[in-house]
Amino acid sequence: MTNISRRGLLQAAGSLGALSSLPLALASTEAKQPLGHVVVVGGGFGGATAAKYLKLLNPELAVTLVEPNETFYTCPFSNLYLGGIREWDQIAHNYDELKNDLGVQVIHSLASAIDTQGRQVTLANGEQLSYDRLVLSPGIDMRYDSIAGYDEQAAQLAPHAWQAGEQTKILRQQLEAMPDGGLFVMVAPPNPYRCPPGPYERVSLIAHYFKEHKPNSRIVILDAKDAFSKQGLFTDGWQKHYPGMIEWISLSNDGKVVRVDAANKEVETEFGTIHKADVLNVIPPQQAGAIARQAGLTNASGWVPVKPHSFEAELAEHVYVVGDATIAAPMPKSGFCANSQAKVAAAAIVASFAGIPAPSPFFTNTCYSLVAPDYGISVAGIYNLDAEGNLQEVPGSGGLSPREADDALRRSEAQNAHRWYNAICQDVWGTKA
Repeated sequence: MTNISRRGLLQAAGSLGALSSLPLALASTEAKQPLGHVVVVGGGFGGATAAKYLKLLNPELAVTLVEPNETFYTCPFSNLYLGGIREWDQIAHNYDELKNDLGVQVIHSLASAIDTQGRQVTLANGEQLSYDRLVLSPGIDMRYDSIAGYDEQAAQLAPHAWQAGEQTKILRQQLEAMPDGGLFVMVAPPNPYRCPPGPYERVSLIAHYFKEHKPNSRIVILDAKDAFSKQGLFTDGWQKHYPGMIEWISLSNDGKVVRVDAANKEVETEFGTIHKADVLNVIPPQQAGAIARQAGLTNASGWVPVKPHSFEAELAEHVYVVGDATIAAPMPKSGFCANSQAKVAAAAIVASFAGIPAPSPFFTNTCYSLVAPDYGISVAGIYNLDAEGNLQEVPGSGGLSPREADDALRRSEAQNAHRWYNAICQDVWGTKA
């Protein structure tokens, strides 16, 4: 990695970043600030961060977080659960800090509709919340219509496990029940999707589980792409730790799946090849979460265009959207990016109430992947706005783990992955595993 240290990025996970100058800017105008109500929908990395930092930056704001689940299970590190490295309760986080320490009103309900003109959020029970500003962090939904035969019912038999919860448990149960010598088939999605290296970390850690418990088993990845994030680093690690166990079939080599028969654990590729699995993991194409689509915030791509300096939605005033649902390239769809974007949105909202300009934003991202328990790899970047106000990766920032590295560096990166997870969860929810 070049020009920026891992230590620096770990520190950035808990820092205010672009927000650092805002409290000083507000100090002289605090008494003049108008009170307002901000509703935050979604309690993941983006939404919980936004709720927390809104209250930290301006305790006079009324902040309401709407999240249906009392316990949030993270997609980051859910692959460690599948690989037998962490247990389920070690990726669980609650909202006690937000409620008890920061004074955020937390409503455990589903937001069923948003009226951006009337500035109201309707909950599943019919209750309506009025807002002055709205933050949406709706995550993703599966595009079930994109692969013939794959729908919500099929996902109970061939789980995607791409939203941490019951789907993840189903997949682990299937892996545990699979006989030694069985075949695990993953269908990997086309870009863009949540967590670009995530499918390949999952394969790695399932291979680790097989190596420990079912050493004669095999893995096939059927991919709708010809390249993937950290590809060289992953394939090096597979050769070192799981030689002969993992086969990657790219788009050009007939890796695109066009039909799923979940009941028989079969998939058919573009050129008619049939693959029959013992355990089938189908990760379909994705889109912004349903509430963003209902609110009319998405464009033809299925994702939400935003204004890069504030992450206010392009298609509605006073609505800010952060996290995986957004169009924010070159930033990836990752938990760290959602956390970083939420801090920028919180700063912009607080500044708007104070009648001062929003701080100039910058964003950070680092993504650790475990190939084996003691073998970590990573990618990192820093982002800001170019002269035209568009998002860009800062030239010369970030980078990849080196291909040529000794075991000590890989162990260090694996340790840093756990440190990163604990640090960001402490930053977001005030909890760590």
